Amino acid sequence: MPVDRADPEPMTPYQYPNPREALPEIVVPNAIPTDDRVWVPQAENVWFRPLCLNASQGYWMNLLKVRKSGVLSRHRHPQAVHGFVLKGRWKYLEHDWEATEGSYVFEPPGETHTLYVPEDVEEMITYFQVNGVMYYTDPWGKGMGYEDVFTKIDMCRKHYEAVGLGADFTDQFIR
Repeated sequence: MPVDRADPEPMTPYQYPNPREALPEIVVPNAIPTDDRVWVPQAENVWFRPLCLNASQGYWMNLLKVRKSGVLSRHRHPQAVHGFVLKGRWKYLEHDWEATEGSYVFEPPGETHTLYVPEDVEEMITYFQVNGVMYYTDPWGKGMGYEDVFTKIDMCRKHYEAVGLGADFTDQFIR
């Protein structure tokens, strides 16, 4: 809705309460954390930093950090994924494009791809919104495992408990 130029008090905040059922917003200061304990290990030299773990709608948003080159994973998404490269670069072996710093990537539902970080990349950080599930496969599509928002929540709780932040540190990201 455009700003009403006739509004005599444009800087006056909205004066009514939000619906009781509305969930609180999430604001994550320093989304790229300086405290390494916030990064949850996912595999050797691979971590994620949760930003939103939406259990009610089945998606998650996180930063993925990789400090190794080579194949990270081969997986399929039944729903769309959005990514934005903050640092470094990566590609999918199935495509000829490369996602570099500042690139936005849309991954369509149904695609299976193999994430690869080039040899000369010391660190890659990408913001991802993953809807539904990541279904890990071999090159011929045989299932090898999966991740969803609930496995992500479980990984976070176990990690944060182990590093002294407490399992409930995870709760701030859950909606």
